[in-house]
Amino acid sequence: MVKRSRRGLFSVIRTTLIMIGPPGAGKTMLAKRLPSILPVLNMQEALETTKIHSVAGKLGANASLLSTRPFRSPHHTISDVALVGGGGNPQPGEISLAHNGVLFLDELPEFKRTVLEVMRQPLEERRVTISRAKVSIDFPSNFMLIASMNPCPCGYYNHPEKECVCGPGVVQRYLNKVSGPLLDRIDLHVEVTPVTFDQMTETRRSETSADIQQRVEKARQVQTARFQEFPDIHSNAMMPSQMVKDICQITEAGRTLLKTAMERLGLSARAYDRILKVSRTIADLAGSENIRIEHLAEAIQYRSLDREGWAG
Repeated sequence: MVKRSRRGLFSVIRTTLIMIGPPGAGKTMLAKRLPSILPVLNMQEALETTKIHSVAGKLGANASLLSTRPFRSPHHTISDVALVGGGGNPQPGEISLAHNGVLFLDELPEFKRTVLEVMRQPLEERRVTISRAKVSIDFPSNFMLIASMNPCPCGYYNHPEKECVCGPGVVQRYLNKVSGPLLDRIDLHVEVTPVTFDQMTETRRSETSADIQQRVEKARQVQTARFQEFPDIHSNAMMPSQMVKDICQITEAGRTLLKTAMERLGLSARAYDRILKVSRTIADLAGSENIRIEHLAEAIQYRSLDREGWAG
């Protein structure tokens, strides 16, 4: 799964992702490399991003139009207001400063439960409303959420070489720090395994970020053409449920596979839509006009934390 992720997984546009794996597996490094493969900011996105950072006082005196996608990585001690915005004189928070870019939450279970829960609505609506007695302000928050976490407190549950020392039930309690409703809103659950010595020392050249970015740009162009008649929709992730049914058509074999997965994993209607959106994007990255069963199967694989007893 990790090999596949390096080629296409992190290229899914406007998605949400959680990586779970032991310390040193490369979760933080992968997250920090993500902006290098994202499409270049267009003029409208650059203007929106610059306005938000200007309102927040994050631009220097001689700063000009922002040309790179923002990458925000707040510490797990952050407060609710600092994350979503607010204050006596309402200011944009980290989720708005990450608009058109990446919000990276490292060690997700260490964040306060209330901080994580306030993200649920912005993830759905792609904006956050700050209401006060005399004023109500909307800040955009169309960001790509990337989160990472260890599988348990000691970090070595399911490790191929090191033994987990956590007691019975500790792993499940640790995972339960991240609520089910929040996990339900995350498209991709990826288990990151440690890189072996042979992999680190091999001389074979891997695919460059520039090559991956070109593939992402092509997928973005396909999606732009697909939604050219819908000014408020720019990517597969932004499709409403009714449009998902029209655009994400699957074969009878695909419906059987998805039905089986839904029943065995106990997935929600939201997860159903997200699987179809992800499979549509996988097909776009592969240059396929139709969603094939292998695209659907790959999208279902990225719901690993939905498996009953994953940590049991």
